[in-house]
Formats: sequence, C-alpha cells, structure tokens
Amino acid sequence: MRTAYKDLVNPPVLSQPIYEPGKPIEMVAAEYGLNPNEVAKLASNESALGPSPMAISAIQETASSVHLYPDGNATFLRQTLSKKWDLNPDQFIFGNGSNEVLELIARAFLSPGTEAIIGEYGFIVYKLVTLLHGATPVPIAMPQYKHDLKAMHAAITEKTRLIFIASPNNPTGVPDAPDEIITFALSLPDHVILVFDEAYAEYVDNAVNLRTLIAEGRKILCTRTFSKIYGLGGLRLGYGYGDAELVQLLNRIREPFNVNLLALAASEAALHDQAFLAEARAANETGKSFLADGLHSLGLKVAPSATNFVLVEIDDPVGKFTALQKRGLVVRPLAPYGLLNHLRITIGTADENERLLANLAELLQ
Repeated sequence: MRTAYKDLVNPPVLSQPIYEPGKPIEMVAAEYGLNPNEVAKLASNESALGPSPMAISAIQETASSVHLYPDGNATFLRQTLSKKWDLNPDQFIFGNGSNEVLELIARAFLSPGTEAIIGEYGFIVYKLVTLLHGATPVPIAMPQYKHDLKAMHAAITEKTRLIFIASPNNPTGVPDAPDEIITFALSLPDHVILVFDEAYAEYVDNAVNLRTLIAEGRKILCTRTFSKIYGLGGLRLGYGYGDAELVQLLNRIREPFNVNLLALAASEAALHDQAFLAEARAANETGKSFLADGLHSLGLKVAPSATNFVLVEIDDPVGKFTALQKRGLVVRPLAPYGLLNHLRITIGTADENERLLANLAELLQ
C-alpha cells in the first residue's frame, strides 16, 4: 500500500484553514453574462484611483530588463524608505506583500507550545500564520470593532510570543487611539513582540508613530504595504521595519529575490509622487463620506472607518452579496471573521459608489 501524503505532511498543514480570495472579474462576468468592463470590484480594498502615473512609467521603463534578477537587497527602495522614516537602511525587511513579512515573523518566533494574541476581528492572516507554525492563536473580543488593549494585555502568558494589531483594523476599519497604542507597547513584557500592521496608516490623520519606541529597544515590528493607497496590489510588495537585530533574523529565513523587479521600480517611484498620494487620499475621503451617508440613509449601520472601505451591518449578507454580484458589484461577506451579519465594501469611484447604493436600495425594498 502506498503511503498517503497526509501521513507524510507536517501535522499543522492538515488542519490549516485556506484563505479564499474573491473571484476574478472575468469569472464573475462570465458566470452572470456581464461585460467585464462593467463589473465593479469592491471587495479587496484596492485603490479606486489605481497606481501613480510615475509608478506606471517606472514599470514601462523597467519592463525591458525583466530577464535580469531583481536587486535582492532592494537597495534603492531601502534608501528611499530610510530617508522617509528616518531609520537606518538595515532596519527594513521586504516581502512579496506585507503578508510575507507577517509569515516571516511567525516562522521565526512561533512554534508548538507558543501563543499569538490577535483580535477576534483582526486580519485573518494573523490566525493563519499562527496555526501554520503549530502555535495557538488567542483571539480577544473587539467591542465597537476595535482592539481591547487591556484585555489583550491581560491575555499575555509565558507562552505569548507575538501580538498582532492593525490600526486601522481590517476588516472593521476602526483605528485605536495612538496614545493608547503607545501605552500598550510600553507595557509589554520583554518576551513579547508587538507586530503592528500599518497597511491603512496613510489614510489616517494622526497615525501612531512607534519608531521612537523601536529606537529605545522595544520589541516591535511595523508592517506596511504598497497594495492599498499606492494602488500596486498586483505587484505584491510590502515591508516591515524594526530593530536591526530583529530584521537580520527575518532576513535569515527570507527567500532570495522574493520581491520582483517591476515592483521595486514602481514602489520607489510611487513614494516620490506625493501629489498623487494626496489626490488618492482626498478622493477616498470624498467617496467614503458619500458611501457612508448613503448607507445610513438606507437604514444600515456603518462602523466608523478610517480606511478605504466600510463595514456594514446588514440582514442576509450572503444573499445580498450574491444579488449584488449578479448585478456586477462584488463586495465581501465576512463569515470567516465571525462577522455573520456584515459586508465589507471598498470605496470605489464616484460612479461605482452610486451604482452600489442604487442597487442596494432596490434589494432592501
């Protein structure tokens, strides 16, 4: 009898949940007989403005060099970010999206018998990377859709290695107060690393700054992405920053050439296009206000969002999701997060936001 793969595989793989992304626009269009150009994807928190023209130009200029391996050290992007955040170049780790950086920190510090504290409505990847390495996720309730930092602190044990926090949080959109986050970070015992996810920080007026605490030697890794406000999700580039010793450990397990050539060029160019960044943020604020007001007028509860999406409480969210998808509007149901009566809706263009509200009004009737 042949040995089955399941008898050979590492045990955590057998119970590992699978992240399920939404369907491609083309599949949605084909399934419901729609024009792909008329399908609005409002499910993945992508920028309604797309990428910076400077980033597009950088991709075009670099395209003829894709036969070459990328700079495995991300030298020029590292230098640009070093100046931007006033950190040393050796304090940055780069990944194929910030998801890879989250996986690296989990791989380095989680193992059977250890624990990671997460918010019950925190980004699902925190739970996935914890389980993958045989560790135990410890979910903490999130009243009012934000982290209960006191409860998270109370959950710390000798087994705790990582605490994952995103502010603003995905998928709820609600930020934590900067002073409360700093107080929390200062209170952590020395055997715990705070993994602070800043994927949506560019949308916030008073985003918390943990770089001073990192300089003081606090065990903190902050992560950022070019997939959201910078509009480069298709290129998959994210990064983390923290103490140089911590980053050096993560670089030991990072795959070589994990960030591609076009992503490096586009991301560096995007960082220099501050005018486009301001335009993207302003457009998002306008669209978010319009969408939130419209949803309120339909009698729906909307969580106070500081991101490029809104969390909506609604009856029969899966049914509404399916009905909207048939109409060429793709949103996100949140059952995997335990949010059984909610949809997450990305802020789209003005036309997409109007379509969403009009179709949702018909469905609610």
